[in-house]
Amino acid sequence: MANIFEVPQPGNDLLEKAEKVRLASIKISQAENQNRIKALNFMADYLEKNSKEILEANNADYSIAEKKGISRALLSRLKLSKSKLNSGIEGVRKVGELTDPVNQLQIKRELSKGLILERKTVPIGVLGVIFESRPDAVMQISSLAIRSGNGVMLKGGSEANLTNTSIVKALQEGLNESGLDKNSICLLTSRKDSMAMLNLEKYINLIIPRGSNELVKFIQENTRIPVLGHADGICHLFIDIEANLEMALSVALDSKIQYPAACNAIETLLVHKDIAPAFLEKAIPLFNSNDVKLIGDKRSVELGLMYKASAEDWQTEYLDLILSIKIVDDLEAAITHIQKYSSKHTDGIITENSNTANIFMNVVDSAGVFHNCSTRFADGFRYGFGAEVGISTQTLPPRGPVGLEGLVTYKYFLKGDGNIVHDFSSGKAIYTHKDL
Repeated sequence: MANIFEVPQPGNDLLEKAEKVRLASIKISQAENQNRIKALNFMADYLEKNSKEILEANNADYSIAEKKGISRALLSRLKLSKSKLNSGIEGVRKVGELTDPVNQLQIKRELSKGLILERKTVPIGVLGVIFESRPDAVMQISSLAIRSGNGVMLKGGSEANLTNTSIVKALQEGLNESGLDKNSICLLTSRKDSMAMLNLEKYINLIIPRGSNELVKFIQENTRIPVLGHADGICHLFIDIEANLEMALSVALDSKIQYPAACNAIETLLVHKDIAPAFLEKAIPLFNSNDVKLIGDKRSVELGLMYKASAEDWQTEYLDLILSIKIVDDLEAAITHIQKYSSKHTDGIITENSNTANIFMNVVDSAGVFHNCSTRFADGFRYGFGAEVGISTQTLPPRGPVGLEGLVTYKYFLKGDGNIVHDFSSGKAIYTHKDL
């Protein structure tokens, strides 16, 4: 059996696919805005035409995965219901309604007479996206890639091979119908190819991993290609002493159970010691009635929790109906715990004190800091990005849910009239640096 940590070299077949995507990405980077919008609409049309086949493929994938004993969290992500598919198709169309991210003028400056500098946004090139389980991600990523003028190489988990193949086939048919190169979207299906992708630095400009902690860290450590992504989604919610109790219960419950397999669901609930008795008296039966297993520190157990938390629990992303609860002395203790264990994804506070909320939001160093709302709002679609290609927890941009703006870079364009640097160093010409 091959070692997962051995990165194979790309074979001829993979290099041929990569070259096709690279060439197609050059064409699509030059496509007019209206042509890219038209392509998205055709892609959505073909997804609708092939929806029956896509759902049948997903049912087959799900059945195989279930028999293999894949975890409940992965099964939840794998399942593509009719409503989920329709939502994904609508998402493809909505990406076309967003402002064109390409060729946006950021700077226009006269450096000197006849010497004009411009900075414009341009596509990144080819995106390499490796993800697990979620076939709906294929639609999101592909639509964002095409809208932003990029090509994309996709590698999904083997558990979703049939679904992914069916979706990509429909997307490519839509691209082809629109007049754009269908090779702009490429699906890889073998595990060997996903690892060999990491050596395609001549073809792929950005790797975006979406999956387990192990997958993301492995990719980050084994490629020279820039990586955009996050390894963990350990999110916290702090219930302050001045929290509205009913609001705290509602937001905490939504943050955990609305979709527990998501990376923006909370894994740890921090509760101020002075509000803990009243909060837990209502929270314990509420979470129990929603099948959430509560694991707590010593003080939480003394107030009614059945299960004691270990040191490992504070750094565990459950992706399931399990929630760790810790009682803290004050705001500072809550922040200290978050700074130690947070994955810098999304952390929130429930409080009626705006000063307390501001301190929390300014000090906690996460991509998203929320006040009096569910952590589940940390999402590209909910932010109005149309869709997201992934979540980035790095400090440098792009950060948080990454939509179109994260899939373009910029280029400097300098237009002159025979200008030479010698004229400036000799004093014959001067810089005006005037913004136009």
